[in-house]
Amino acid sequence: MSHSSDATHSSENNNFLDNKLERLYTLILYGATSFVGQITARYLADFLSGQEHQDIKWAIAGRNLDKLEKLQAQIIEENDVKIDIIIADSDDAVSLDKMTAQTKVMISTVGPYLKYGEPLIKSCVENGTDYVDLTGEAIFIKDMLDKYQHQAQQSGARIVNSCGFDSIPSDLGVYFTQQQSEANFNTPCDTIHMRVKAAKGGLSGGTLASMATIFEEVGQNKARRQQLSNPYLLNNDNNAPNVRQDNINKPQYDTKHGRWLAPFIMATINTRIVHRSNQLLSYEYGREFKYDEAMWMQDGVKGQLISYGMSAGILGFVTAMTFKRSREFLSNHVLTKSGDGPSKSEQDNGYFDLRFFGKTTNNETIATKVTGNKDPGYGSTSQMLAQAALCLAEDISKNDIKGGFWTPASAMGDKLIERLKNHAGITFEVIESQHAS
Repeated sequence: MSHSSDATHSSENNNFLDNKLERLYTLILYGATSFVGQITARYLADFLSGQEHQDIKWAIAGRNLDKLEKLQAQIIEENDVKIDIIIADSDDAVSLDKMTAQTKVMISTVGPYLKYGEPLIKSCVENGTDYVDLTGEAIFIKDMLDKYQHQAQQSGARIVNSCGFDSIPSDLGVYFTQQQSEANFNTPCDTIHMRVKAAKGGLSGGTLASMATIFEEVGQNKARRQQLSNPYLLNNDNNAPNVRQDNINKPQYDTKHGRWLAPFIMATINTRIVHRSNQLLSYEYGREFKYDEAMWMQDGVKGQLISYGMSAGILGFVTAMTFKRSREFLSNHVLTKSGDGPSKSEQDNGYFDLRFFGKTTNNETIATKVTGNKDPGYGSTSQMLAQAALCLAEDISKNDIKGGFWTPASAMGDKLIERLKNHAGITFEVIESQHAS
């Protein structure tokens, strides 16, 4: 797989990396007592409890010792594993440095990232420590990329944002579809449409808090609004494409599949990550590549009504979140609180089914699907995050992927797909491929 020169770094830094290779931990999970942090910790404990993983040492971290000890006791009781505790606080740079210098990979579940995310990334970059997170905040990634990319290339820290439901299924779904298109047609698709066929699962308080933070930022700042509307926000090469991208922000009828479409609230982050992957893969998808996301509704009047209802609901939510008084009212009285989320049975009974429809310039077509067997926002997200961290630590050498800001597809590609298929209940499959008639 080719990679852009964007992430190369000079050889004199190899000594720095050599000094950092002897680290006590493979992983440290920061924010372990948050709602998604606890689910991730339990999944890791269960996954790493087997003989084949006994050389992987990991720890849970955060600022509240009592909460961490309670979680540690529960995990030890459930899985009989050894798990250490590290106290660190994003307001205390020394504690962060002490933590990040001890591990190969940091996992962060501490959002909203715009508010709390930078100190940990800064510490990882300074200490040459790899990092994965769950952020769906495109403007946060943009800020960090602009500020720390050069330093990350120097230190060898590989920073991979958006390793949950934003944006692994979209990013790896497009990557997988393009690999299959290359295999079948010897050319990538120049257009891919992603459609959410089905999904069941609630949004966490943390996800809603992240959205509130973005809307607050965008509501106050015109430059931020312009940033957010740029489909190539995360392409940091001097020659980013300027192809007009379709953005499905109101109801449409999909004549090909006989279904109504509604906007998909996560398209804003997912599409940006996909375009950045294309850049980091040296534009393997082509410089004219077009990508959009939407939700499938059923056909007929009912589908039309649901589509219009959802579009109005999303517009109303976004508008309300942009203004301080309505945002505070919703946050305090209506929305799930940060730290809350769906029950264990709701997580286990959740699922998602995403469809990708690709077309090449020669009119060959391919359809693929990516599915998950837990609720997207928690059950599946925690497993994707954990496996992304393990993949970066165990499967991707520092010689193959150098320091810098990456995406799941550009940093881990096929190896992460294999892990997700084997250990995280995620499937990737081709539904059909057709040569042009």
